[in-house]
Amino acid sequence: MSWEFVWSYENLKDLGISIGILLLFLIFRKIFAKYVFSLLLKISRKAPSAFFSHIFLAFEKPIQWLFIIIGVYVASGYFPFMEKTNPLFQNIMSSSVILIITWGLFNLSSSSSLLFAKLNKKLNTEIDEILIPFLSKAIRVIIIMISFSIIAQEFGYNISGLVAGLGIGGLAFSLAAKDALANLFGGVVIITEKPFSIGDWIMTPSVEGTVEDISFRSTVIRTSAQALVTVPNATLANEPITNWSKMGKRQITFNLKVTLDTPKEKLENVVQRIEAVLKDHPGVHPDTIYVTFDKYMENGLEIFLYFFTNTTNWGEYLKIKESINFAIMDILESEGVYTAYVAMPSRKLFLDSEEEEQKKVEPQLNTDS
Repeated sequence: MSWEFVWSYENLKDLGISIGILLLFLIFRKIFAKYVFSLLLKISRKAPSAFFSHIFLAFEKPIQWLFIIIGVYVASGYFPFMEKTNPLFQNIMSSSVILIITWGLFNLSSSSSLLFAKLNKKLNTEIDEILIPFLSKAIRVIIIMISFSIIAQEFGYNISGLVAGLGIGGLAFSLAAKDALANLFGGVVIITEKPFSIGDWIMTPSVEGTVEDISFRSTVIRTSAQALVTVPNATLANEPITNWSKMGKRQITFNLKVTLDTPKEKLENVVQRIEAVLKDHPGVHPDTIYVTFDKYMENGLEIFLYFFTNTTNWGEYLKIKESINFAIMDILESEGVYTAYVAMPSRKLFLDSEEEEQKKVEPQLNTDS
């Protein structure tokens, strides 16, 4: 190719037109982003459903890049150094459009949680909270796989041959990905058996805390110290799991010791009044309430209390427990009953009368001598 051909008037004119078209589409892109898209988003937000707003937000950046791709394609018709019908160029343009659509669908799949939530509400289908983000991630993986296969076909690759090749090397792949597959199946077990949901407080031999997320590989748990712990699904699925959030009520049990010299009548009054307080308390579950004089101890008389709170919330549980403790203090004070000291048993020492008389006589004998 000679320099005369490169710098010919026709080529320079076509190159200028090509650059001008590309700059024009860049201007269109700016106008769309600043005015048209903002107007469309404003209109969509007035709709009864927020789903259209999510669609526009998901495709905002992809559509802006679509202007550039269209601009390049149109400008290529005037570009003097390359044919628009070039197979490689056509494949790149087609693949770019596929990537743009994939990008938008990938962004939209994050709002699929919103879609599942609305379907759950309208159709009354019990989609577990732990299943919604899992399905959202599964949709993203499917979108990427479909996009990859379409782009591969655009460039002439045989997808069936690729799948067959994966089948031949399937054994080696499965051995290499043994842990990943174990975690994947562990996640499936967790989702199907539903031992917990996102937001539940659980305890396992590995960790205790609130479940924040579950993915194909692991489950993320936030501990009481606000640390994030990532537990592989295979480990979690094979451990005993205690779900504290599934409790319908929370247990309170303790022993109250009063002094050994407490009269029987006062002890009976204390037991009956404490039981009455528990039965009348709005925060105490009425089904299981036990207040009994349990046993004699070396350091006092022991009253056994066993009941449950209606709430499982830790803060509310502590408040109910505090109010009951204050009520028990008032009962003991009004009855004149005192709690026994646990640290040191109370004892009385009784001396034989003859020994005391002997002690009185001995000093007199010493004086006479």
